[in-house]
Amino acid sequence: MIPIAFYRTLLSRLFGDEPEKETQEAQEEAPQQQDPGPPPPAPRELTLSQDHPVCQLWSLHAFTAKRLPQPRLCLTDPPDLPLDEQEAEKELARLQSAVTDSAGSRLALLDSGRASDLDAQVVVFISAGGMAAWLLVYPPAGQGAEVSREMLDRALAESKVSWGLDEALLESLPQDPERYFHLFLCAWGKSAIQGLDGRVVDLFPRVLERSVAVDENNRVDYNTLNFFQNVTQGDVICKLIPPTEGVEGRTVTDQPIPARDGKKAVLPKGRHTEISEDGMSLLASSSGHVEFSGRAFQVKPLLDIPANVDFSTGDINFLGDVCIHGDICSGFTVRAIGNITVGGVVEACTVEAGGDLVVSGGVQGDNQAVIRAQRNIFAKFIENSCVYVKESLHADCLINCEVYCDGEVEVRSGRMTVIGGTLRAAQSVSAGTVGSRAECRTEVSLGGQPCADFECRILHQEIEQLEKDLEKTERQPDSPAKLSSMSKMRMQLMINRKKLAQLDKELTQPAEEAEKPEDAETAEKPEKPPLRLTCSTVYPGTVLSINGVTHQFDRRYSPCTADLADGEIRLQ
Repeated sequence: MIPIAFYRTLLSRLFGDEPEKETQEAQEEAPQQQDPGPPPPAPRELTLSQDHPVCQLWSLHAFTAKRLPQPRLCLTDPPDLPLDEQEAEKELARLQSAVTDSAGSRLALLDSGRASDLDAQVVVFISAGGMAAWLLVYPPAGQGAEVSREMLDRALAESKVSWGLDEALLESLPQDPERYFHLFLCAWGKSAIQGLDGRVVDLFPRVLERSVAVDENNRVDYNTLNFFQNVTQGDVICKLIPPTEGVEGRTVTDQPIPARDGKKAVLPKGRHTEISEDGMSLLASSSGHVEFSGRAFQVKPLLDIPANVDFSTGDINFLGDVCIHGDICSGFTVRAIGNITVGGVVEACTVEAGGDLVVSGGVQGDNQAVIRAQRNIFAKFIENSCVYVKESLHADCLINCEVYCDGEVEVRSGRMTVIGGTLRAAQSVSAGTVGSRAECRTEVSLGGQPCADFECRILHQEIEQLEKDLEKTERQPDSPAKLSSMSKMRMQLMINRKKLAQLDKELTQPAEEAEKPEDAETAEKPEKPPLRLTCSTVYPGTVLSINGVTHQFDRRYSPCTADLADGEIRLQ
């Protein structure tokens, strides 16, 4: 504490000799004001020690001013511009430096005796970003003038604060009983509003969910698995939302804050689409099936067959998607670059889809049907057929089929049975029942590249047949027809041999890479799905092979999970 004698000497020097009674009253009043102690600091209040210049300055004026409020320097958030915790800490540090300098200078002036009468002093504090301004007023000394509106305007003008002023505060502050030693928010700026980027609103999903939904009766309605998004010419595929312009902001010193305008979005225009006249919509320029491929929407032609594929239609080879509402009769071929949907049954025929294949009625192959899809196959059932699928196969049952699948085989709806035939899957097989009570031989093979193996087998058969046909043709008498036929066969034979060589290279490459030593620290191997057979029941007669390791079931297991561990097939 500062000695009372110091206050008596300083007051006598500043204001002259006063009656001893008034001095005693001031001395008695000061302790009464100091007794309650300072209030607890607010979360963003500057904490001042008792020897801080602001507190010393307040102590001097407490002898001459009754009920002088204690110093309270609290940063008030500007409207709509709240300070986060880090900003508040930085601003409090800057505020402490500013008030220490201003109060120290005024205290030194009073202590030196160079001025006994001082007007009230207004100190303006501006935030680092210039978005807010606060003011602090020190009371007058001696016969100095009280704070007035003119003093406030002059201090603000010297600090170049001219925008966003709180006029109501400036008018009422000179009469406010707590106008001294308090920090008041007197001006705040306006934040810049950045422009919003333009965007594209899709009216058709870019990714179709290819999944099978099983109802409460464990059945799948394959008629609802329609992966076509039909559009007619002129339909809107997606719309463009234009960008917005940025709104310039302003600081309390009337400095502009630039704002960025939003970026314009681009319509994803692809084949058979066009942009509307106003440039705000993407339209279908032809009817068909819309899908998102790569970076653009495109409309693929859609061939719609209202009845069966039979002698009334002939074979179908279409550069797009095909939707068949009836059956595909025996002996006919349907090929499409896109998806194929069949509402009825597929008989002993050939079906090749460049995308997905959906057969609502099922496949009755009669050991002659060849079903191929470059993506997924969804079928009610498949019997006595050769199936080739690049991704996954979903069916209610598989009976005496030869299946080659580079993904997963799911037989988990309806009858959930796999009986007879050979099932080769690169990943996993999940079914309800594998085999039968009659111990029908059912082979399940996991791992490898089944589709590539299948293609190699087909090419070997074609090459063998071409060589036989070429040998027969060479024994025929010379004729223009013979030369033309032999030329075509030699060309096809050369093409097939090149394909076979390329497939052999692709099949041997993964094995060579597996044998190469890898640095455990730098090599990053992608996580492969487990090779596993999962079923509710497996019957004797089932043969399981995982990466060349074979196990033949000699009794019934229910349930059964089989995988490969330490070079042996483990059953659970």
